[in-house]
Amino acid sequence: MKFSVLTLFPEMMSALGESIIGRAVKGGIIETQYINIRDFSKDKHHRVDDYPYGAGGGMLMQPQPIYDAYKSVAGKKKPHVIYMSPQGKTLTQKRAKELSEYEHIVVLCGHYEGVDERILEKIVDEEISIGDYVLTGGELPCMVLIDCVCRMVEGVLDSRETASVESHYDGLLEYPQYTRPPVFMGREVPEILLSGHHANIEKWRREQSILRTAKKRPELLEKAELSQKEKEWLKENGF
Repeated sequence: MKFSVLTLFPEMMSALGESIIGRAVKGGIIETQYINIRDFSKDKHHRVDDYPYGAGGGMLMQPQPIYDAYKSVAGKKKPHVIYMSPQGKTLTQKRAKELSEYEHIVVLCGHYEGVDERILEKIVDEEISIGDYVLTGGELPCMVLIDCVCRMVEGVLDSRETASVESHYDGLLEYPQYTRPPVFMGREVPEILLSGHHANIEKWRREQSILRTAKKRPELLEKAELSQKEKEWLKENGF
């Protein structure tokens, strides 16, 4: 899978060279390229912004440098283009899984007051937000998007890092986890996790996942797939 990022600050993307995503890039599972939009400016000072028509505060990114930057990576087959924007639909685990099926994704990172509307109409397929707040630019949201999507790509996570039990993967929050020592500051690891009885452990983890979701994010239970027995068990526990 390939990500092409159109940005004014390619050096900010260096964090994706670390940890699991960095390992996937080095292993050839994920390909990343960071395109500096300024390199495509026709202005002698490499300017990429200008005042918006109709007055108003702030500056707007011009369409020409963005479009030329996009054309430099587009190839014969049109890639899926995402614009990171607070006006977009909020990123979800479900959408991340869907996006992981694309061969090539181009991510446009805006700055200032945004980008000329015509570039959105010309090349952008969807706008995505990581939350209802505004950041200085699209680079941080872009890194969140790429990290989230890459984890869904086969081969990125090894058997110890499976995504199938993580929070939000199946609509529920992840169950509590413990490691050594078995006793820490007087608090013990739940006895069932030391039992070696895998079926009982899996049952306990499922119940704890449901219970934790009910306590912390009850709205998620509306879409979670629970059996009738699990719904009854939840009621018995006061939810």
